[in-house]
Amino acid sequence: MGFSALDYSVGVIAYEKKKVKYGMSCAWCMQVDYDKMVCLLGAQSDTGKHLEAGDQIGISIMSKNQKDIALHFGENHSASLDKFKGIEIEQKGSMILIPHSARMMECEVIDILHLKEIEEDQLIYVRIKKGLECGNDFLHYGEL
Repeated sequence: MGFSALDYSVGVIAYEKKKVKYGMSCAWCMQVDYDKMVCLLGAQSDTGKHLEAGDQIGISIMSKNQKDIALHFGENHSASLDKFKGIEIEQKGSMILIPHSARMMECEVIDILHLKEIEEDQLIYVRIKKGLECGNDFLHYGEL
């Protein structure tokens, strides 16, 4: 069932773990406190399968001119394709950020929740350690 009553942005969650880079598009990111967010990752996500509490990840909220990047990170699994080949990135430790995004956030995974009726999916709860507002207009999910 499609639901488009809400207008929300598209983010790319990216990190490196054990010398493997993971990245995915995520349209369900929401701020829940001044420095905290939740992001819903589907059960099929290779990126989500490798996350643990304490991991340091990058979350880049795509700008309008990054539609191709958002689609690129959303169409394939990290295990089957090097999603970072040909993509400009900024890496800080394990955190991977996409330059020229509307927002770039360095985050720490606080917890991973499995809620009733979405048990197979993961709701990751993150602390925003550092954020950069880049001044670009947000890419909205409805524009994909």
